[in-house]
This record gives sequence, C-alpha cells and structure tokens, in this order.
Amino acid sequence: MSHGDTTRAVEAVWRIESARLIGALTRMVGDVGLAEEFAQDALVSALEKWPEEGVPSTPGAWLTTVAKRRVLDRWRRDERFKDRMADLGRGAAENDGQAEFDAALEEDYGDDVLRLMFVCCHPVLSGKARVALTLRMLGGLSTDEIARAFLVPEPTVAQRIVRAKRTLAKRRVPFEVPAGADRDARLSSVLDVLYLVFNEGYTATSGADWTRADLCEEAMRLGRVLAALLPEEREVHGLLALMELQASRLRARSGTDGRPVPLADQDRSRWDRLLITRGLRSLARSVPRDPAEPRGAYSLQAGIAAEHARALGADDTDWVAIALLYERLVRLTRSPVAELNRAVAVSMALGPAPALEIVDALRGIPELAGYHPLPAVRGDLLVRLGRSGEARSEFERAAELTRNERERELLLERARSG
Repeated sequence: MSHGDTTRAVEAVWRIESARLIGALTRMVGDVGLAEEFAQDALVSALEKWPEEGVPSTPGAWLTTVAKRRVLDRWRRDERFKDRMADLGRGAAENDGQAEFDAALEEDYGDDVLRLMFVCCHPVLSGKARVALTLRMLGGLSTDEIARAFLVPEPTVAQRIVRAKRTLAKRRVPFEVPAGADRDARLSSVLDVLYLVFNEGYTATSGADWTRADLCEEAMRLGRVLAALLPEEREVHGLLALMELQASRLRARSGTDGRPVPLADQDRSRWDRLLITRGLRSLARSVPRDPAEPRGAYSLQAGIAAEHARALGADDTDWVAIALLYERLVRLTRSPVAELNRAVAVSMALGPAPALEIVDALRGIPELAGYHPLPAVRGDLLVRLGRSGEARSEFERAAELTRNERERELLLERARSG
C-alpha cells in the first residue's frame, strides 16, 4: 500500500472510530477537550507508523490502545493531571493503573457515543458551537473541512471549537445522558443540530454549490447512530425518516450544469428508491400506535416528505394531505416558516388566491424579514395570478437576500422572464 493509500486509510478509520474513541476517553478523563487531545495523539501515531508497518487488522483497537497509553503516561508524569483525575474519582496506584484504565476503556462504547452527543449539543453552547463541536467530535471532520462546509474562515471554526471545549470544562458539564425533562430538552437540541447540518447540505446557505451531499450523509450517519442507541424515541426516527426521504431527491435537485431543479421539474427516476424505502420504514416507527396521541414535529415533516416520495409524478401529489399535515405542524410549532410552506401546499390544492392571503399575513413578522423564500413564494403566486410586474419585484428582492449563487441566478432569471 502506498503512502497516499495509507493516509487515506487512516483518515477513513478516524472518521469511523473517532466518536467511540473520544467518548471512551471523555468518560475516563472527564473532559472532552483532553479526550480529543489524547485521541489526536493516537491519530498522529497512526499517521507515522501505519505507512511503515501497515494498517492493523483492528485499527480501532490499535488507536484505543495508543490513546490509553497516552493517558497513563500523562497520569504518571503530571501531578496536576493526577490530582484532577483524583478529583474525578479516577485515581489509581501506579502499579494497578494499567488494569483500571483497561477496564474503563473496555466498557460499552455505545453509551459513550450517546453521552458525547448530549455533551456536544449542550444548551450552554451557542448553536454554531454545537454544530462545529458535533462535526469535530462525532463526525471526525477536521477544522478545515468544517470551515469549508459552512464557508467560514478556518480560524473562526477553530475558535468556536476551543471556546466550546473551555465552556464545557468551566461549567463542569457531566458526561452523561440526562434524565427526565432535562433529557427531553437536550435530545431536542441534539436533533436540531443534526437537522441543521443536514439542511446546510441539502440547500447550502451560501457559495457556488446548491447542495453538499457530504453533509447530508454525515447527518444521516449520526442520525442512524442515534436511532440505534435510542430505539424507543419516536422523534429520533422521525428526524431520520425526514433526512432519508429528502436526501432521496439529492441527485435530481441539480442539473448537469449544477443549476437548481424545482421539485415539480425533477426527474423522479433519479430519486434514490433505497433511501425512500428506509425513510418510510423510519417514518412508521415515528408514528404513535394510538391515533389520538400527537405526532412530533419531525414525524409530521417526514410525513410531508413521504407524500412527495409516494407520488409517481408531480401531478399525482396529494397536496390536500400535505396542506393538512402542515396545518398540524403549524399548530404544534407556531413556526412562520411552516406557515409559509403551508401556503405553498394550499396554492397547489386550492389555487394561488387563498395562498397569497396566508403569505401576505406573514410579511410583517420580524423572523421572516430577511428570509428570501418569503418573497420568492409570493413572486410565484403573483405570476400565477397574472400580476407579473409585482412578481418581478418579489423575485429581485429574493435574489438580493439569498447568499447562494445558484439560487440567485435562478431567481434573477425568473424576474427577467416575468
């Protein structure tokens, strides 16, 4: 194996194993920042030794062993580290330290990954910090990869990650899965972070690319991990269903020139049937057995995506069912974005006039002041009502607001065509 092939193998192993390794080390040392430091030391060793010695048959175990030795070395030579470990109840006499660390690192990895998710998505951190830390610790992405994904300077991402780790250490955030109401609130944060990552891949907020499939895939991978760890949580399955059903359309969302292709114009033969099957299966697990029991927001959104997935063509879409699902979603979330999407469904089910009334009622809401889909939707409704001059202004306004170059081109084209 060439040096380049070995380096790629190391990177692949790291992407797969880093969350489990950092989780196990965090449980040991009580600090996610220190845990990543030890895990990175193991990664450096792999980059140095594997090109010469070859990739081991069990690379994850190899990284764990090296990281464990780094922890023991620090414990033996650094009194401050030893004191810190003692404060955490993890002290050990030098002659039996090896056995203690061996036993600790051989405990169940699955629980560690779940704990790590809850730590990375702790509400004490800002939304941007949660995303950066989640992709770093759970996704195994480098700072540069995260920066490129979100089109921000690498130092900005690095600072967010450093500040996040310091905040977690300063607040002494426990490495645990919380219970009761706190658990529900934190789980909601975890789901929101995963969907934010997915959405950035599904429709890039800025830059020249319309979509970023790699981010969608990473969010789905983490969603599947979470669903396996929390099989009884319906909203986890709801989010996974939503991501899989939406991701099934990724190949059809862009033309060969990279330009966006609206849903109605997509070649549905390019939709990924395997992802649709998986998404519908996850959707079924998100729906309560008792029809009187309310569905969660992600389950409702997945239900909407499923209506599109089941339709053989755009004309076969059950827009009445979609409008009703959006109505339930609006009642549940009070989200003006969901209300805007309901307007689109109403326009397809009942015509543009009643939909325009819904959209006009949203125009004064501060949350939507800079939200480019609002004038874009209004422009589309005005075109259908024959008010092309007003529509042109709306499309131009939407083009000014979007930061995605591909979408701006499409909106300006619509403005010119009237």
